[in-house]
Amino acid sequence: MRILYLEDEPVLGRIVKESLESRACTVDWFTSESSAAAALLAADAYHIAVLDVQLPGRSGLAIGKELRAKWSHLPILYLTARIQAKDAVAGFEAGGNDYIRKPFSMEELLIRMRNLVNMRSGEIDLPAPRRPEKNAWVLGNLKFDYLEMTLIGPKSFVSLSHREARLLRYLLQHRHEPQIERRDILLTLWGDDGFFHSRNLDVYIRKLRTYLQTEDDLRIITLRGVGYRLILPGDATDT
Repeated sequence: MRILYLEDEPVLGRIVKESLESRACTVDWFTSESSAAAALLAADAYHIAVLDVQLPGRSGLAIGKELRAKWSHLPILYLTARIQAKDAVAGFEAGGNDYIRKPFSMEELLIRMRNLVNMRSGEIDLPAPRRPEKNAWVLGNLKFDYLEMTLIGPKSFVSLSHREARLLRYLLQHRHEPQIERRDILLTLWGDDGFFHSRNLDVYIRKLRTYLQTEDDLRIITLRGVGYRLILPGDATDT
């Protein structure tokens, strides 16, 4: 599923985004209507819109009502901390197909989204499925398995954290680019390019370099002020 997700709580937003992406979903997460402006104009490209009711500026209900007026087929799921029946009624009146009260489990959220998408799949043309992503690489004498989150060598075994595995996969997926911009990594993995996450990225890069140091021709090069390049055994070394 490709999901349009509006949630202004940064911690909850990151948890939901990362949890759903680990379950093979694509999540475009925004914290306000203004940051999601372009996505909202093209919301029919998504399988479902998941909207927090209490957003800064216009409420999620107002945004959902506008989406419903434009795209009658788009499933809309509201997230709300309110528990009164009248609040649920307001959600349905604003074009919602379903709602979940906070706090919620990721399993419940995923099941409800799948049910809504499946019910509507016969009425709409869903976006073409993405090509399966590569999830395993041979890096010299090392083998990286993203799904298992392992990096295995002849005499080594590293169990990667979820963030380490995502970062290494991102570097591998973009290794043919002249440079992998630091900001792009931060926005993809953390959804934010602020100072705190920037320092976290430095820590994870150092960890990956430690894991990869057994291979002489396998290294992560820092491009000062820009980002990184990943050099694999057999690559040209003209940088």
